[in-house]
Amino acid sequence: MSYPYQIKSAEEYQAAYHKSITDPEGYWAAVASSFLWRKRWDSVLEWNFNTPEIKWFNGAHLNITENCLDRHLGSLGNKPAIIWEPNDPEEHHRIITYRDLHHKVGQFANVLKNNGVSKGDRVCLYMGMVPELAIAVLACARIGAIHSVIFGGFSAQSIADRLQDAQAHTVITCDGAYRGNKQIPLKSVIDDALVQCPFVTKVIVLTRTHTPVSMIKGRDLWWEDEIRKVETLGIHDCPAQVMEAEDPLFILYTSGSTGKPKGVVHSCAGYMVYTTYSFVNVFQYQPGDIFFCTADIGWITGHSYILYGPLSAGATTLMFEGIPTWPDAGRFWQIIDKYKVNTLYTAPTAIRSLMSYGLGPVHAHNLSSLKVLGSVGEPINEEAWQWLHQNIGKGNCPIVDTWWQTETGGILISNMAGVTPSRPSYATLPLPGVDPILVDENGQEILGNDVSGNLCIRHPWPSIIRTTYGDHERCRTNYFATYPGLYFTGDGCYRDQNGNYRITGRVDDVLNVSGHRIGTAEVENAINMHSGVIESAVVGYPHDIKGQGIYAYVVYSSSHGDENLSRQDIIQTVSRIIGAIAKPDKIQFVTGLPKTRSGKIMRRILRKIAENEPNSIGDTSTLLDPSVIDEILKNRI
Repeated sequence: MSYPYQIKSAEEYQAAYHKSITDPEGYWAAVASSFLWRKRWDSVLEWNFNTPEIKWFNGAHLNITENCLDRHLGSLGNKPAIIWEPNDPEEHHRIITYRDLHHKVGQFANVLKNNGVSKGDRVCLYMGMVPELAIAVLACARIGAIHSVIFGGFSAQSIADRLQDAQAHTVITCDGAYRGNKQIPLKSVIDDALVQCPFVTKVIVLTRTHTPVSMIKGRDLWWEDEIRKVETLGIHDCPAQVMEAEDPLFILYTSGSTGKPKGVVHSCAGYMVYTTYSFVNVFQYQPGDIFFCTADIGWITGHSYILYGPLSAGATTLMFEGIPTWPDAGRFWQIIDKYKVNTLYTAPTAIRSLMSYGLGPVHAHNLSSLKVLGSVGEPINEEAWQWLHQNIGKGNCPIVDTWWQTETGGILISNMAGVTPSRPSYATLPLPGVDPILVDENGQEILGNDVSGNLCIRHPWPSIIRTTYGDHERCRTNYFATYPGLYFTGDGCYRDQNGNYRITGRVDDVLNVSGHRIGTAEVENAINMHSGVIESAVVGYPHDIKGQGIYAYVVYSSSHGDENLSRQDIIQTVSRIIGAIAKPDKIQFVTGLPKTRSGKIMRRILRKIAENEPNSIGDTSTLLDPSVIDEILKNRI
């Protein structure tokens, strides 16, 4: 398979970028012509950021799975689409060809139809990293159902919140999941969530861990039994549902600055075009390469760069069920050696964690197949970049430091491997079609280089967020109202003398922990659910492994006796309500929080204390009681 839109030199990049900014409609129409359409578009782009309303390839008809599967059957049918490496290295791996995947997706699409799922219905998936998760996602897209994957580490309450918001009547899960030396009781967690969700009528359960589970008659069905029913009926294929370009493809929930998660909605056509385009260009994918993205499909990285982008490009994508440090810290390197992986796309958190184990696990494996390394989730610090470059890439592999978000659908700012220059800790240059702008707090553009500001995007790209599910006004206020006429990323940014962009961190109340966004309000709400807590405030602080850790200041009722026990109780509460990913790293008990006279908590001050920068606290004259600062500083953890 060739990619006529693949950029192969710095000169081609400059020409493509110029064309994409001066004639975006012409540029993206040319890119989109490489895809399979049932009907061509009436217009390439219609947009208004004030509403917001954005339509790409409006009037076109397509199905994304025909681009990911059907169009490859002739030339790539026997080529591996998915290589699956299980949690236990002793368990047999699986290789699923494009023909196998097409068959399995059709099978499960018919299972969904047999159970009353149709176009526009929402289906929630809460599974481990098994091939059936990919099959179920694609089966939803095949019949036009809107999938919403929930990360397997979220709690029952977090699942219930998402099910209620999406009003999903169908859930797909596993009896359990393996993660390192742990078993996660997925079906049991779903059962707890469904106590609050009586509208769920079907739960399809895949057997993975053989964990005993409760199966409710009429509601709960075994995946394997449902597949057998389809086979008995002799149904071998499922015709793809014809979709409009702007029909929703999926909802993916992300933390916001309020306590309620927001359902980011991506649509079919623009998302397909941009994820494939960015995959091929950023990683400089070549037909036959093995692409290993270590993310979970429960996050946007897994959606875009394990599933849709690679499969639409006819790539071989590697799915890994386990964790990088089990059964030892050489697991990533063993997988790369075993499958002769060409591209590794992982998170700085994972790299920093593996650095701490030394080079023994690295030297035990042959990494010479690697051609490209990639980083995602947060800016990669220079020490981790150099370690990755020297010890994993042996100085020969370009590193792409990718910046993007759940809301952007695909990579917006990154060097292209071996095509445009890299600079450690910099995302570097925008992809064609992406028009970044730095603004001050008043929305005035900051011109020139060697400047810092808030990062906005001036023009829509094909995979931009379309809405937040069921609440379009929330989409407008979160992303388009802060600076009218611009998409506001929520990130601060520095532009160097050569026009390279470096992301400097969130400027709103959202933390970036191990590459995952967690709203401070969400964590505070969970902490405040604990019976002994009167009030709390949560901020981020630098963390050697996670990038950002969670520092909680907690006002506790009366005497809290054993502080360590109280801390464990609070951590347990957060884990139960959100999930272990959101548990605080540090909890400091305080008698009061720094507030203005109007009652607003001054998180800026708390952030400086957590970062151990007491001299940068600044003016405290507006505080109701400045003395609380002295106490908090004195007892800082």
